[in-house]
Amino acid sequence: MQKTVNPWLIAPLVALAAFMEVLDISIANVSLQHIAGSLGAGPEETTWILTSYLVTNAIALPIAGWLSDYFGRTRFFIGSIIGFTLASLACGMAPGLEMLIIFRAVQGLAGGALQPVSQAILADSFPLEKRGMAFAMYGIAVVAAPAIGPTLGGWITDEFSWRWIFLINVPVGIVLIMLVKRFLPDEPANHDGSKVDYFGFALIAIGLGCLQWMLDTGQREDWFESPQIVALAVIVVVALLTYIVRSFDQKNPIVDLTLYRYPNFAMANVIMFMMGFVLFGSTALLPLLMQTLMGYSAFDAGLVLSPGGFAIMFMMPIVGRLVGAVDSRILLMLGLSVSSLALWNLGDLTLSVSRDQLALARVWQTLGLAFLFIPTTSSAYVGLPTSANNQAAAMLSFMRNLGGGVGIALLMTFLDRVATVNRGHLVANTSPVSEVWSQHYMQLQQITGDATRALMMANQQVAEQARFIAFMDSFKMLAILFALLIPLVWKLKPLPRSGVGAPQGAH
Repeated sequence: MQKTVNPWLIAPLVALAAFMEVLDISIANVSLQHIAGSLGAGPEETTWILTSYLVTNAIALPIAGWLSDYFGRTRFFIGSIIGFTLASLACGMAPGLEMLIIFRAVQGLAGGALQPVSQAILADSFPLEKRGMAFAMYGIAVVAAPAIGPTLGGWITDEFSWRWIFLINVPVGIVLIMLVKRFLPDEPANHDGSKVDYFGFALIAIGLGCLQWMLDTGQREDWFESPQIVALAVIVVVALLTYIVRSFDQKNPIVDLTLYRYPNFAMANVIMFMMGFVLFGSTALLPLLMQTLMGYSAFDAGLVLSPGGFAIMFMMPIVGRLVGAVDSRILLMLGLSVSSLALWNLGDLTLSVSRDQLALARVWQTLGLAFLFIPTTSSAYVGLPTSANNQAAAMLSFMRNLGGGVGIALLMTFLDRVATVNRGHLVANTSPVSEVWSQHYMQLQQITGDATRALMMANQQVAEQARFIAFMDSFKMLAILFALLIPLVWKLKPLPRSGVGAPQGAH
């Protein structure tokens, strides 16, 4: 860097930028009905408020490293914050749904770079063996924000207006721009002047944009029964395979796939993908379970998830101090084991579970996740040249988000398919010759006073039980996936050891 800056002035700034962006992925989820009513739109149309953001965000993430090198990282970082802030202002003032969707797409495109660039700045500001506490700040941002987002979004919408879930970014963005200009050293462009690979850029944008679109709408469209999903899948395969084949002949590729020849980086990407799969997947499952089967409001469901977010915030600094003093593979094994057991415990719940028990189960799960993010991120840079930090950070962020997108899509499909199978099994046990069923049916007749209404109530109970069992199977599947990762952890090379303590400066 061009001037010496205390890295502990830099760390909270970049962490706040990442937090602001990740928060906007989930903060709008609980406000869609309010937005639909305000703008006169239907439920299906308003889902594009989420989809447009996710699609452009998916495009921006992997190319952020190349853009940082091309324009100069600090200038690109400030430009991204300015773009995100202006897009947030436009979203909050949008006169109609069409304009809101367009502004959300711009917001996702501008904000997509904030995560990886923040991580790359931290990687360059702290020596390898002392990055634990710095990545702890960043980890709080990108892991806790999805848990806090629905609760915060629900509160802002109920107390003020849905427009403020976007407008709240404006003062934060302005302050960030001023502080980043003040404390972050300017960095020159870092490229060899070779011609920009516009065709490669287009292939990535089309391939990843269509992939995110497919993941987000696949379940609603019944996956490959839909011609739209089939067309999207073909475009994804052709575009990404074409990019992969030709990227190795490019002097300055948009996404440098040769980084995967470094074992630690490759394995860290696998773990990060699975962490996104489980974190975002379980964060989507729990509120859905509470709202559809337990009668919780969106805000109450968010309150149950929030203690898990605070548990991560509490544990991250502790784990940050342990990284570099304890073998990172031990920390990863501990995190995977705790999270796996916690997810299995979630799979043993009943519909009578209390709010406190649900919150405690979520806290248990997130305590394990706190031991995963920092060691994985730190281990990814072992063996990598410093010049690759921008690209590496972009790919790690992309893999976490891709894992989340794939996880949510597959889990929603798994949930519906397994619920259908479970319902068939349960219906098979509702035979009139079954003494248990006959007694239960008679009780329902006494409650309703009508045979037809009793049968309808029984049908509803069967459907609810079938879906609840599917939720439990989903949690146990996630537990098994995490347990299977434990042997792979030992393929990583450990970080250089240092004494327990906070980083002392930049290298």
